[in-house]
Amino acid sequence: MSNMEQDPSSDERIREILSLNKVVVIGMSKNSSKAAHYVPKYLSDNGYDITPVNPTTDEILGKKCYSSISEIDGEIDIVDVFRPSDQVLPVIQEAIKKKPKVIWLQEGIHNSEAEDLAKKAGIQVVFNRCMLAEHQRLSQ
Repeated sequence: MSNMEQDPSSDERIREILSLNKVVVIGMSKNSSKAAHYVPKYLSDNGYDITPVNPTTDEILGKKCYSSISEIDGEIDIVDVFRPSDQVLPVIQEAIKKKPKVIWLQEGIHNSEAEDLAKKAGIQVVFNRCMLAEHQRLSQ
């Protein structure tokens, strides 16, 4: 995994993205030992408005959990994705319809086809980076 290329965004661009607030987390987990739980929990603790998407549960961290992004009303700033790279394409195709400002693929996730689709739709893309790590690194 470590040799996977990483999104080339500048720190300035990442800071701009991290200044956005409404984050939909696809693949958020109830398991507190998983990054798909503790990363969005950290974001929530740091003032982000987190909306979980996970078809296997109704609620995570006391927040209503949606079975798919298409059920969510209102503006979305960032779609933060915790899904295996080979399962990202349909997730991104669905997310694009909600016109988020940014699609963020977590560390270890990279799918060029899905990323190109999002970029063509005018959505910024970040891949193979962790929102928690970037937030900590840039808020020093």
